[in-house]
Amino acid sequence: MSPKIWNNSQEVVLEQTTGVNFVNKALLHQAFIHKSFLNESSEEKESNERLEFLGDAILEFIVSEHVYNRFPGEDEGHLTALRSKLVNTLSLAASARALNLGALLFLSRGEEKSKGRESTSLLANTFEALVGAIYIDQGLPEAKKFITAYILEKIPEVVKKSLKDPKSLLQEYVQAAGFAAPVYRTVTSVGPDHAKTFTIQVFVNRLPYAAGRGSSKQQAAQDAADNALKKWEEESAP
Repeated sequence: MSPKIWNNSQEVVLEQTTGVNFVNKALLHQAFIHKSFLNESSEEKESNERLEFLGDAILEFIVSEHVYNRFPGEDEGHLTALRSKLVNTLSLAASARALNLGALLFLSRGEEKSKGRESTSLLANTFEALVGAIYIDQGLPEAKKFITAYILEKIPEVVKKSLKDPKSLLQEYVQAAGFAAPVYRTVTSVGPDHAKTFTIQVFVNRLPYAAGRGSSKQQAAQDAADNALKKWEEESAP
């Protein structure tokens, strides 16, 4: 059985899973054509990059509208941070994995060998391409329904994590991995007493992991923990 036939059967499964039945099946298929595959196929003429571009904009609009209406008391900074956590690469890739989108991808042999189907960034891009395809084929209401099911449903968990300060959240992650609690050490303290800037380094598993700065040791430690969380999530991503 050829990869194309196999992937078409998987596309049918995806329609059944999501409840989105495409009128233009070729559009759904195009959402999974990685640009690398064009060099090895005489049949495929266009990759999913244009759909990805459109899907990115649709995602940002729908998520922005939703959090704006859902959190009327929050300022722009909070809404921006919440949107970012919902549509960042890690979040989109997680949704792509939940839908098994990696199995549908058409990749070059090189991308296949380098485990492109498991690539966090490639999966996130594919999710965006699928959103773009849904929007073109089904319109905004169906795209909104899909994004609600696979992105906006994460809001309670994202908000729950956001309520915890970075130091507490980092400690949870580190200890869950079997390490001792992070250790914070002051590296520098510069400036006059009334306007000092502190630099603090956080150690994980006895090794320096990230640093942060602030006008107090507490602020610097939180900044260090925040930077450590970003690094931790990046390293934890497949």
